[in-house]
Amino acid sequence: MQHFGFPLEALVIFFAVIALSVYLDLVAHRKATEITMADAAKWSAFWITLALLFYGYLWVRFSKGWADLYLAGYALEKSLSVDNLMVFMAIFASFSIKDVLQHRILYWGIIGALIFRAIFVSIGTGLFMASPWVGFVFAAFVLWSAVKMLQSGGDDDDEVEDYSDHWSVRVTGKLMPIYTRLHLHRFFIRHDEVISNGMTSAVTRNGLLYATPAFLCLMAIETSDIAFAFDSVPAVIAVTQEPLLVYAAMIFAILGLRSLYFVLAALTKYLAYLEKAVIVLLFFIGSKMALQSWNHAVSDTGIDISPGVSLGIVLGTLAVGIVASLLFPPKEEAEEQSKK
Repeated sequence: MQHFGFPLEALVIFFAVIALSVYLDLVAHRKATEITMADAAKWSAFWITLALLFYGYLWVRFSKGWADLYLAGYALEKSLSVDNLMVFMAIFASFSIKDVLQHRILYWGIIGALIFRAIFVSIGTGLFMASPWVGFVFAAFVLWSAVKMLQSGGDDDDEVEDYSDHWSVRVTGKLMPIYTRLHLHRFFIRHDEVISNGMTSAVTRNGLLYATPAFLCLMAIETSDIAFAFDSVPAVIAVTQEPLLVYAAMIFAILGLRSLYFVLAALTKYLAYLEKAVIVLLFFIGSKMALQSWNHAVSDTGIDISPGVSLGIVLGTLAVGIVASLLFPPKEEAEEQSKK
C-alpha cells in the first residue's frame, strides 16, 4: 500500500507557513485590546483560506486523493472543535476572564495544543501502522465518543460545571502557591509585588512566585484540550491515517480556533443542529475504520470507501447540519427571533 510519507518539500512548506502565520498573529495581537467580531471573522477567514491553500498545494504537487484525505481530516477536526470551544466558554466564565485576557490565554493554550497533538499523532499513527487490529480500538474510541455526545445531547439545561475547582487547578495549587486575584494580564506574580501591593491576604501560602487565576485558567484549558485530543485524534486518523496529513489537518484547524472562538461565542445558538451532524459523522467514521480494519486483518469484504467519497460525506453532513440550523431553528430561538 502506498504511503504519503514525509516529503521534505511538504515538510518545509508546512512548518514555514505555520511559523510565519503564528508570528504574524502574535504581532497583530501584541497589544492587549478587545477582540471585535469583525477582527475575529477576518482572522477566521485567513486561517480557513490558509488551510484551503495547503489543500490546493497537495492536489497540484501530489494528487487529489492525498489532498482529499487532508481536507476531510481538517473539516472533521474543525467541526469537533466546536464542542471544545463550548467547554472553553464555561472555563472562562468560571474564572471571570474577560475578552482581552481570553485572547492571551487561548494563544498559549493553542501553542500547547500544537505540541501535544504532535505527540498524540505520532503515537496514534505509529500504533495504527504497526497492526491493522489497532484500527478496531480506534473505531471503538470514535464510536464511544459519538455515544457520549448523543447521551449528553439532552443535558443543555443542566448546571454549568465550575472549572475553578477542576482537578488541574487543585494540582497546580499543591505544586505552587496561588494569588487568588487577577493581576493585569500576567500568569505569575512575584512575592515582592504582592507585598508592595499590600495583598498578602490574597495568597494561599507564602512563596517566591505565585500563580494567578489566569494561569489556573490556562491549566484548565490545556488539560481539557488534552482530554479532547483522546477523542479527536483517533477520529481524524480514522479518516486520514498518514501522519503528516493528520498533523497538518489538525494544526490548520487548531490555529484558527482562537479567532473562531470569538465568532462562535456569538453564533453558537444559531448552530443548534451542528452537533447532531458531528454525531452522525462520528458513527460513519467509526464504522468506516472498523470496516477497513476488517478488510486488512480478517477478510476483504470488497467494500472500500475512497478519499473522495469520505470527503463528500464529511462536508455534506456538516453542510446539512448548518443549513438545518438556519432553516429550522429550535422553538426557543424561533420565538426570540419573532419578538425582535
